[in-house]
Amino acid sequence: MEPNDILVIAMMLTFIGLLFTGFPIALILGGVAMLFTLVGYLSDMYLDTMTGLDFMAIGMVVNRMFATMSNWIMVALPMFIFMGLMLDRSGIAEKMMHSIQALFGKVRGGLAVTVTLIGIILAASTGIIGASVVLLGLLSLPVMLKQGYSKTLSIGTICGAGTLGILIPPSIMLVMMADRLGLSVGDLFMGALFPGLLLGTLYIVYILVLALIKPGEAPLPEAQADTRMDVWLVLKVLWTCIPPVILIFTVLGSIFFGVATPTEASGIGAVGALVLTVVNRRMSLTVLKEVVYQTFSTTAYIFAIVLGATCFALVLRELGGDAFVENALTSLPLGPYGLVAVILGVVFLLGFFLDWIEITLIILPLLAPIVPNLGLDIGHWPHLDNPTLIWFAILVAVTLQTSFLTPPVGFALFYLRGVCPPEIELRDLYKGVIPFIILQVIGLLLVVFWPELVLWLPSVAYQ
Repeated sequence: MEPNDILVIAMMLTFIGLLFTGFPIALILGGVAMLFTLVGYLSDMYLDTMTGLDFMAIGMVVNRMFATMSNWIMVALPMFIFMGLMLDRSGIAEKMMHSIQALFGKVRGGLAVTVTLIGIILAASTGIIGASVVLLGLLSLPVMLKQGYSKTLSIGTICGAGTLGILIPPSIMLVMMADRLGLSVGDLFMGALFPGLLLGTLYIVYILVLALIKPGEAPLPEAQADTRMDVWLVLKVLWTCIPPVILIFTVLGSIFFGVATPTEASGIGAVGALVLTVVNRRMSLTVLKEVVYQTFSTTAYIFAIVLGATCFALVLRELGGDAFVENALTSLPLGPYGLVAVILGVVFLLGFFLDWIEITLIILPLLAPIVPNLGLDIGHWPHLDNPTLIWFAILVAVTLQTSFLTPPVGFALFYLRGVCPPEIELRDLYKGVIPFIILQVIGLLLVVFWPELVLWLPSVAYQ
């Protein structure tokens, strides 16, 4: 084993070990990078090695930081965050909850279906996982438990539906993926649309089948035994859903049809969320102040990790980390799809301990040069610049969605735990999300075997 390989392994193990100390992840990333810059420099001086690392390497980080801060794609992040937080305060979700619940409450499992549908709409209009899970938990969990739904089905439905926002566009994760991989944000948005809707459909099918097989999991109140559909009720549901749907089509449609860039569309979404909050009479100076403060706080958290990861990735690459990963993967006696399975398996396991931000910023840049050269057969897509990388990015995005549900660092579990009634125990949370993790794995396999789910829409958009 070469000295550089030993340093790469030591750097990764040091990073993993420091994660358990409780220090902020941004400081760990930057600190480990500076530490191994010194280690690499001293090994060149005293151990007669050639790591290629000196103190000029850490100076290169300054240019990377300025490039990150001046990147127009990243400007979309605070705008989309503001849009999601403001919509959370607009009261639209409450109105949709009451109207859609009245419509589907006459179907066994209808309340859980309602939660899933609202989760899909929130995902396409906010994309803020914490806000979606907490809002769905506050609105629906007490109602579901009162109606007699099992704890596990109620919890799993809320967590599964609430995490769809990380995948269904506009998603801040896809914006960051596009920046790290040098891909078009519009291509990733279009590529993620069908997989995200596919997961939502799998959730609904599972809920309806479970309610049919085990009626006790999702009981139907006697007062709602009438299955007739009221026309006025349908019109009320449509009227309630029209404002967020218009906002969704305005933001995504302007990107898909080339009318606006993702950065410009994020501004449109932020203004649209403000308008909806004003129309619903939820706007006040206090609300605006809190949303702006939360936007700054979330954006600062993300950019701190971006800067720390920039240092980490640069030093790891200077040590030969990309070559080490490539040699490790290509030396495995597996075919192209076997290597993809190994990569996704590693990403899945990392999701147990790391947030999607760290995985996106550290792991994806190392894999980006490798995947297009694996010889994967995903069909012919002449209108797309790098279809293999687009498809792979969406595979990773679907896999990373599970990181919000898998213990011990399943953030959706922590978000919901904060608003759960006292009778909900931690084991109920873990048991509830297991079926939805399995559904996500099924959805991932469907995307693996049918790349058309990802690549058809972006390809059509360029024809």
